[in-house]
Amino acid sequence: MSNRFHLAIPVGSIEESKRFYCDFLGCEEGSFEEGKWQDINFWGNELTLHSSEDFEKVESKRHNVDMGNVTVPHFGVHISAEDFANLKERLAEHKIKYIDEPYVRFEGTELEQETMFIADPYGNAMEIKTMKNPETLWKINK
Repeated sequence: MSNRFHLAIPVGSIEESKRFYCDFLGCEEGSFEEGKWQDINFWGNELTLHSSEDFEKVESKRHNVDMGNVTVPHFGVHISAEDFANLKERLAEHKIKYIDEPYVRFEGTELEQETMFIADPYGNAMEIKTMKNPETLWKINK
């Protein structure tokens, strides 16, 4: 059984998007069909960028949750604390703008996590986080 996900998203330019995901975020490119789609290894998950001539930028809205407003829709990934720190450095180096700058949620609890929200050049929002205790992800709050 696989524990990976696959997500396909619309982008305008595959080349511009590939630069963002590979050069800025540090992901790796995979299979592709020239000018049509490009697979990206998104921290072990398959993210497929689909070129769209009639692309319309994704419009996200803010939803009030636990400790503030969260951009929806978004997709995301959980990464190690080391990878998270390295990614923050790359984002700063490339002057990538945040939707929400890195911040700590649930501080001092077993659910503590650092999270940040960014968007690709075509408005596809993503949350990238690192959890202090990732085993608590599936714990049911009672």
